[in-house]
Amino acid sequence: MSAVNEHVFSHGMQDTRDTFEAWNERPWVVLRAWLALSVAIALSLLVATWFVAGLLTPDLTSIHLPGLTEPSDPGDLLPILWRNSLVLALHATACVAGFIAGASMPIAAEHRTGFSRWVHVKAGEFAILFVCAVTLFSLCTQALYLGFQGSTLSYQLRISRFELILSVLPHAIPELAALFLPLAAWLIASRRGEWNQLLAATMITVALAVPTLVVAATIEVYVWPHILKSMSSYHYSLGGVQYHLSPLTHRFTR
Repeated sequence: MSAVNEHVFSHGMQDTRDTFEAWNERPWVVLRAWLALSVAIALSLLVATWFVAGLLTPDLTSIHLPGLTEPSDPGDLLPILWRNSLVLALHATACVAGFIAGASMPIAAEHRTGFSRWVHVKAGEFAILFVCAVTLFSLCTQALYLGFQGSTLSYQLRISRFELILSVLPHAIPELAALFLPLAAWLIASRRGEWNQLLAATMITVALAVPTLVVAATIEVYVWPHILKSMSSYHYSLGGVQYHLSPLTHRFTR
């Protein structure tokens, strides 16, 4: 490692230690801002999901949902946790990129000249653009994916999109808030120009997000199907006898 890189590394570690010490004196003030923004993003995404679900054509293939179409088991948690871990990793990477762009690159550029300095200055700018692109990409892809799933579930279970959104709130709010916690920290730090705090923010937000995602996945697998079943049964209940509507034939069967 060159002397310049060692200086940048040691400076970044010192900033991170100083940030932890400062936050230890007022942890709730910091967490409150992150949580408020991440919950706001989560609610916005749910609204976007509701809107997109109304635009997309539902899939007529019979749904496969553990707990609803078959018994749930612990293995059903793995696909959810894997998918969410990828999203969390993407958001955490964006947060680290913000730290590199706003805190490390300017220090490295000070010790360089000519083309090397230009590369380090521009690399920081491109890193910030990368974070913005990641944020938009994540929001758009999740809105499309969740909207399509919502359209299909709403159609096949014969419940409204609004009812479907209500049914997912117990697990979707903590799940989405945890996933967007690193981006919330990035947005707040970038607005304040506190780029040197983003490495510490990444560590804390990921540490908080991981157990939250496990709890949310457990609720999704073991609780949410029962909520869906109760909502769907309400629509299919005729004279005290339970009927089920085939999404393909639109005929009721006992």
